[in-house]
Amino acid sequence: MAESIYNEDSIRSLDWKEHIRLRPGMYIGKLGDGSAHDDGIYILIKEVIDNCIDEYMMGFGKKIEISIRDKKVSVRDYGRGVPLGKVIDCVSKINTGAKYDSKAFQKSVGLNGVGTKAVNALSSYFKIQSVREGKTKIAEFEKGNLVKDEPIGDITTPHGTQVTFIPDESIFLNYRFVPQYVERMLWNYAYLNTGLTIYYNGNKYFSENGLLDLLKENISESIEYPIIHLKGDDIEIALTHGNSYGEQYYSFVNGQHTTQGGTHQGAFREAVVKTIREFYKKDFEAVDVRAGIIAAVSIKVQEPVFESQTKTKLGSQDVGPKGPSVRAFIGDFLKTALDNYLHKNSEAAEQILRKIIQSERERKDMAGVKKLARERAKKASLHNKKLRDCRAHFNTQHELRLDSTLFITEGDSASGSITKSRNVNTQAVFSLKGKPLNCFGLKKKIVYENEEFNLLQSALNIEEDYENLRYNNIVLATDADVDGMHIRLLLLTFFIQFFPELIKNGHIYILQTPLFRVRNKKETVYCYSDEERVSAINRLGAKPEITRFKGLGEISPDEFKHFIGKDIRLDPVLIGKESVLSEMLSFYMGKNTPERQEFIIENLKIEKDLAE
Repeated sequence: MAESIYNEDSIRSLDWKEHIRLRPGMYIGKLGDGSAHDDGIYILIKEVIDNCIDEYMMGFGKKIEISIRDKKVSVRDYGRGVPLGKVIDCVSKINTGAKYDSKAFQKSVGLNGVGTKAVNALSSYFKIQSVREGKTKIAEFEKGNLVKDEPIGDITTPHGTQVTFIPDESIFLNYRFVPQYVERMLWNYAYLNTGLTIYYNGNKYFSENGLLDLLKENISESIEYPIIHLKGDDIEIALTHGNSYGEQYYSFVNGQHTTQGGTHQGAFREAVVKTIREFYKKDFEAVDVRAGIIAAVSIKVQEPVFESQTKTKLGSQDVGPKGPSVRAFIGDFLKTALDNYLHKNSEAAEQILRKIIQSERERKDMAGVKKLARERAKKASLHNKKLRDCRAHFNTQHELRLDSTLFITEGDSASGSITKSRNVNTQAVFSLKGKPLNCFGLKKKIVYENEEFNLLQSALNIEEDYENLRYNNIVLATDADVDGMHIRLLLLTFFIQFFPELIKNGHIYILQTPLFRVRNKKETVYCYSDEERVSAINRLGAKPEITRFKGLGEISPDEFKHFIGKDIRLDPVLIGKESVLSEMLSFYMGKNTPERQEFIIENLKIEKDLAE
């Protein structure tokens, strides 16, 4: 082996944009193509909007205008505008910004002076315009390089800042903006900033009742009692109990959606149990108190510390340099506000008690089943028959944890192809045996009694706590035929029935694999639809060889690695806020009904008409 040379020439100093472009994951988490809600292109949008929100929180600007057209994003606020002499510095010099002065931005989201610099460096085009006191300053960049520096000039438009950018397609490969992800982000901003109006592509986002509106719009099941809405200084909470399993949380810090929770979410979970125990003077089990809980928690803290640049998990222990701990702050608030509410609303208190007693009864009924199920899962894991794990869980890198993926496949041939093709660092495979059980209308007891469901739950590590989810991405990898579609529906029924929070928080995806391979001696094209097949045939010409893939097992591992690598195509499983899960499951997965038969017949007619 040749000896490596290590001297002064080995030491390099990267400028700000080179470092961001070389290590984008350090600044925006995973890159992705937009199919996941936490992909980098959404982090770029969020970083720009966060600055607008900070202005609003400080009392400047009640309107934000956003547009996304042909991958170009534009965000315009009506705040004070960036000081004109510092416009270029604020978007091109790391650790430059006003948020280090806690007097100017007491409870800001971003404090490290990186956000818009990362957007600038990772965009093929970036423009910033600031308007202050009848004057304006405009600067344009390409991949972080300043290409246009206009002198300060006169203007008559209202004060504020506008940022326009196009994510760099050499970094974000084949990216697309999923409208539902953008809309969810904007609604969260509206819920957390009552009085703020956001316009996105002409649509209005506005909330009068904050987290109360958030829960009303996002709950898709029947609830046990009206939503409890509590507000205090720097804290707001909304909560209720639903009839599904598990716990659902929407947690926020300084307006930032902390999708991975953190100290504030943990403090709330602990405090709600303690308050309930003290109110009823009974030592309930924590799991019984929180079973079926749906809650939104928002707090504001000074100089928040997050566990990553993407700010998805709060690490702060205190609400401020001289303030109480996050745990004490939330605990004291709930002890007073929730206790007072329950004393004043006896009917809600009675309904909560009934829910806890019901959960306690169900837990005790399942105790024996759970014990047996754990033993079976442990025995199965020793032989590694179903799960081929990845290494991401043994690595502390945030990027690897974000990329950790579990492919759920049907049969040995498909799982074999993926296993041989996968990235062993981040991709795991779980192999199903035959078709899963249709679990619609069944109790959660079946999850432990059914071997497939029990082992899948164990592999995901979600039996006790959703926060312990072992894979950030759960991908349903089934064949593109009738049986594959049926298996996909059965798996979706399982997740919707027992673990809806996995879907609501954007963890479930459908793997898209090519239906056709079109090739000649010089080129191979993989096609995901008939339209792509026809286009490929026309382009290649001269009677190319056409192969129709009937199942995943027919695709060789050498080919398969392209479809689960950097060019992977994932379709997110999304549930609209208007969807009522119980009704949707009943319609599609319940017993045959005249309504469903009519639905199938009508859609077959439509498909036939389109074919003609």
